[in-house]
Amino acid sequence: MTSRTMRAAAWAAVGVLGFGLASAALAQTPTRGGVLRVAVGSEPPTTDCHAANTFTVIHHLAPHYSFLVRFDAKNYPSIEGDLARDWTASADGLSYTFRLHQPVRFHDGSPLTAADVKASYERIKTPPQGVNSPRREHFAGVTAIDAPDAETVVFRLRAPDPSFLTKLASPYNCIFSAAALAADPRYPEKRILGSGPFEFVSRTPGSEWVGKRFEGYFREGRPYLDGFRNILLTGSAMLNALQGGQVDAEFRGIAPAERDRLRQALGDRIQFAEGPWLSGFILSFNTEKAPFNDVRVRQALALAIDRWGAAQPLSRISQIRYPGGLLRPGFDLSATNEELQALPLMGRDMQRNRAEARRLLTEAGQSNLRFVLGSRTLPPYPTAAQFLIDQWRQIGVTVEQTNLETAAYFSAMSSGNFDAIIDFSTEFADEPNLQWVKYISMDRSPPPLNSARFTDRELDRLFDAQSGELDRAKRRVTLRQMEAHLINQAYMVPLFWFERIVPMAASVRGWDFTPSHLLNQDLGAVWLAR
Repeated sequence: MTSRTMRAAAWAAVGVLGFGLASAALAQTPTRGGVLRVAVGSEPPTTDCHAANTFTVIHHLAPHYSFLVRFDAKNYPSIEGDLARDWTASADGLSYTFRLHQPVRFHDGSPLTAADVKASYERIKTPPQGVNSPRREHFAGVTAIDAPDAETVVFRLRAPDPSFLTKLASPYNCIFSAAALAADPRYPEKRILGSGPFEFVSRTPGSEWVGKRFEGYFREGRPYLDGFRNILLTGSAMLNALQGGQVDAEFRGIAPAERDRLRQALGDRIQFAEGPWLSGFILSFNTEKAPFNDVRVRQALALAIDRWGAAQPLSRISQIRYPGGLLRPGFDLSATNEELQALPLMGRDMQRNRAEARRLLTEAGQSNLRFVLGSRTLPPYPTAAQFLIDQWRQIGVTVEQTNLETAAYFSAMSSGNFDAIIDFSTEFADEPNLQWVKYISMDRSPPPLNSARFTDRELDRLFDAQSGELDRAKRRVTLRQMEAHLINQAYMVPLFWFERIVPMAASVRGWDFTPSHLLNQDLGAVWLAR
């Protein structure tokens, strides 16, 4: 069985069945016209896809850009071409050759060719001065990217990589203009120039983001919509807008109680897509800052958290649902609950755990520990923060909570301006080579990925050992070793994984659910029933 087939089986096994979308609606012929109004939770901290690390960038920018390859939303985790019309891999796994659709044009009318794909991936792999590339490690094994003609791109690898196509399909890998990059390597921070289904129209900070149909889009007949309007809303304001018909959808996810409220108020005028979410919380300690540079303090705070007992009550009031480790529960490479509970900091005996936590704090001279916990204004961050504060109160630790808007949140993680912070594990696919770049040393994975700011060469060694391993069973053994080491050192502590519930007006058609809120956000196939 291939790794792709195994991931598909794992996804099916955790209960992704129907999503409540009417079969009659699915059979209808798409119609053109209309503007889709989407609630988005916050401002993007950057307009440079390559530098980004949050869904807000994807939800605003994905409609404006094309990608070499992407995930097939109807058949996750299968990968399909976007700009690529087909591709081949060499028998030894050391080269991948892509042939591009032609002609393709950027929104300014200039042609998109293999040179633009080459320049974009080279920028991710080896960012120029002043450009941040948090996923550069994904392409460390690429020795060359060639564009022998306008329609052909060739990637050459140092060694076979079972996750290479998955890495190429990242929704952060927007294809930029090579000519514009040559003139200004930082142009994506200042100008939105893509070749996607929608042209950028305007941005009103704190209010809205507007796009219109790109008439020169290379996919004939697409997009169906005249345009889209992202409206910055969250919490009760977002729910009120959905209920009142001021917005048509929210493509990140809402809580169960919010779903129930909308269903009761709107009946058959609302639809929901639901399933396990490839997104969860981890707790990150600033290991460069006392007392969190003391492993005993980190271990004590980790021991105090009853994730196993709290998951069910938290799931009734938020998207938080599944206790787990560093990979999504149900994925075939994930640790089982039994494996996790056997680790010293992850056991279920909370009386013993908290007694040991108090002992470690006393030994470290931190019996009266006080610190500030950084969180984010987006739900369910505040819920998780309040839960953690209550857990630590039970071992005599006093914690103040600070909620940050998106830009301030990422600034804090990048700069190290925090004591401890609720970080997240969010990727577009179940793949340790993507998800666990976050857990290697800071010089290879600069903040905000390695937000804990640690250097640990044993983690680096284990990551490298599993990254090219083609034997699934052997790879799983190494992953368990790496996970155990990271959790024992408590640089970053896994908390919970989420359930994704996406609300849409009944008129919204053509959108397919995936376990990741980073996928299928270009809106090119979405249409509105009249």
